[in-house]
Amino acid sequence: MPKVVSVHSYRGGTGKSNFTANLATTIAMQGHRVGVVDTDVPSPGIHNIFSLEPEQTATTLNSYLWGEASIEEAAYDVSLAAGLPQTGSLFLVPSSVKADDIAKVLKEGYDVKLLNDGFRKLVKALELDYLFIDTHPGLSKETFLSIAISHVLLLILRPDKQDYQGTAVTIDVARQLNVRKMMLAINKAYSSLNLEALKHKVEETYGAPVAGGVFPFQKTSCSWPAKGCFAPSSPIT
Repeated sequence: MPKVVSVHSYRGGTGKSNFTANLATTIAMQGHRVGVVDTDVPSPGIHNIFSLEPEQTATTLNSYLWGEASIEEAAYDVSLAAGLPQTGSLFLVPSSVKADDIAKVLKEGYDVKLLNDGFRKLVKALELDYLFIDTHPGLSKETFLSIAISHVLLLILRPDKQDYQGTAVTIDVARQLNVRKMMLAINKAYSSLNLEALKHKVEETYGAPVAGGVFPFQKTSCSWPAKGCFAPSSPIT
């Protein structure tokens, strides 16, 4: 059965898109068919990580949401850019970076129910084993939908007061939505901290496992290209 994994953070700048790209690539390298959807429609960016230029993406998630194309038409094979062997496949559905399109989304919004339908159609059309959803930071109707339909929710946080408080709210919402499995990843932690103690404290505070350990601030442990830099200690199953 295909797995849906949402990667989320309460605020921007946590490294969420890099985590999504690296984790999706790592799993694709194991021979799986993997899809990634950039639902951060107001501020898209994961296409840059996969070296997908705007002029190469005439059709985007926006096109699907506005009834101009099917969602599979907005899926681009980025396997080569990710350096995958022939045994795995990686597809990306980017959001539009055009100023007019972003302005339209901010002004008019879109039917969030279409996202759920689109995810299902994409999984079926591309015969995916895993679908990763790169969410928009914060809490919104779109975020609630992604969280609710996910088999796994991966929350990225930085070890500071703002993220601690925001992550607590997000976890409370996720539990109310009966998320099946939830994991945390701590990114951009100062190396002067006791990282092992930090991990245990976060797990104790939130009652959820920290996957992949703690990533120090000055260490580019999740930079591109993805070569298995993110290996979760808890399996995505």
